[in-house]
Amino acid sequence: MKPATIEPEAAQQAETVGDFIARWLAEVGVTTIFGVISIHNMPILDAVARQGRIRFVPARGEAGAMNMADAYARVTGGLGICMTSTGTAAGNAAGAQAEALTAGSPVLHITSQVDLAFADRDRAPIHDVPRQPEMLRGVSKAVIRMWDASGAVGALTAAVSAALSAPTGPVSLEIPVDVQRAAAAPQPRVFAPVPVRPLAAEAALDAMAEAICGARRPLLWLGGGARGAAAEATELMRRGFGVVTSTNGRAVVPEDSAATLGAFNMTPEAAELYRTCDLMLVVGSRLRGNETRNNQMPLPRPLLQIDAAAEQGGRNYPVEIFAHGDAADALSRLLSKLPEKLETDPNLPFDIARARAGSEGRMRSLLGPYAVIADALAERVSKGGHPWVRDVTISNSTFGNRHVRIAGPRLGVHALGGGIGQGLAMGIGAALATPGPKAVTLVGDGGAMLGLAEMITAVDEAAPLVYVLMNDRAYGVIENIQDAQYGGRRHWSKLAVPDFAGFCASVGMPHRRCADVEAFGAMLDEALAAEGPQLIEVDMVAIGPFAESFAGPPAGAAGKG
Repeated sequence: MKPATIEPEAAQQAETVGDFIARWLAEVGVTTIFGVISIHNMPILDAVARQGRIRFVPARGEAGAMNMADAYARVTGGLGICMTSTGTAAGNAAGAQAEALTAGSPVLHITSQVDLAFADRDRAPIHDVPRQPEMLRGVSKAVIRMWDASGAVGALTAAVSAALSAPTGPVSLEIPVDVQRAAAAPQPRVFAPVPVRPLAAEAALDAMAEAICGARRPLLWLGGGARGAAAEATELMRRGFGVVTSTNGRAVVPEDSAATLGAFNMTPEAAELYRTCDLMLVVGSRLRGNETRNNQMPLPRPLLQIDAAAEQGGRNYPVEIFAHGDAADALSRLLSKLPEKLETDPNLPFDIARARAGSEGRMRSLLGPYAVIADALAERVSKGGHPWVRDVTISNSTFGNRHVRIAGPRLGVHALGGGIGQGLAMGIGAALATPGPKAVTLVGDGGAMLGLAEMITAVDEAAPLVYVLMNDRAYGVIENIQDAQYGGRRHWSKLAVPDFAGFCASVGMPHRRCADVEAFGAMLDEALAAEGPQLIEVDMVAIGPFAESFAGPPAGAAGKG
């Protein structure tokens, strides 16, 4: 008896799990996936290509792909997707996924797994890591495995829902390669998961309203968890609150408002302002150590807190009232309990504006010739509505994180966890997330060495971005720390870097070299107006040093950048 044959039309109709995954993602609104193709994810990516509904961006490495997906999620406010193979490939993405976890980015990491017969058994099939789920749990909000064809819809729904539900974060979905190839079970219709949002207790909001009505100089501290509550936070400011933000919570309220300190949250002027205030409401922020002098900076009392992550309540500062809830919902309900105008000190906005001006003046005094570059970037980025992406560099630590204003809460992207080398790839993700203004991306020569190959990805994808590469041919902050704390003994901090003009020419990246700060503004205008990715190399050796060396965060703070 001859084996049964499948006619071409029937073969086209026979859907595999890989086909279903590609279709499901498209039908819930996914338009872009970042990743690296492999034998262990090819059943899905072949389906993506055949269906033609989703753009696949082939990164040069898994770490870059994850950084791209992370930045894409931050700018869109929706789901970013990174696809890797199993084993080493998933491990390559781990550092970048740790950054996404730190930032709470809603990223779906679709990774593969060896055939189910070999999974978790340490039998050494190619690309196997016997304890891959344990590795992924360290950098994931959740880890889910798709065990079979019938469970595909449930695994996808669970993974996407977990990534998008508050508190958001990266979720890893393991899909064994034989499951990807399997015939799909009859599948239900596809519906996009609705994110789950915790609702704050009414009694907690009542207590907050009572405390706020008794305050004369209340401050609102906004973190990244408040980015979806811009309207509510701005209304609180209009009613009488002053505002200060974390670097991840910038532009939740307009950064040109007189009543906001922006992210000048740890300056002497900020500390003095805090001493004059009689209440602080913290929304969606962990009050990170490198923004509160390792939680030793005195903050106003009483201290109230709203956060979607219940475990963050009082974690870094004791609080008088904690409300576990979604920021937008909680602030909206809180506003309904407050008068149209709070009886606050009319001098509070003036005092905040003065503290901000003092903080900016103090910052500018450190920049020397680089004040010209900082001002040119500040003017173009804010007015043009550009995404502002930053790697860990001295330039970002001194002026990028605070001085260069951004036009909206989703337009700021930076390496929140302090790891260098992520900016080149993040710039691509941010650029492809915005069909309008180019992403302006600040990187250093040291960090660029970790992700240089992704510049080829930027060229291949015609990513609308401008790289501003600050080149001092060293790990500049490490040299400064060695000078300040180790008697000037400089070890392993000097870098050999490529001729960036030659490298850019070899990959088709337009290059401009700036050796005179007065020429920077015109170069930036040209790069913003040109098509596709552009690079401006700022020759810091030719320009000279900052007016004052930056040697890491202020005493009592942790981290770098």
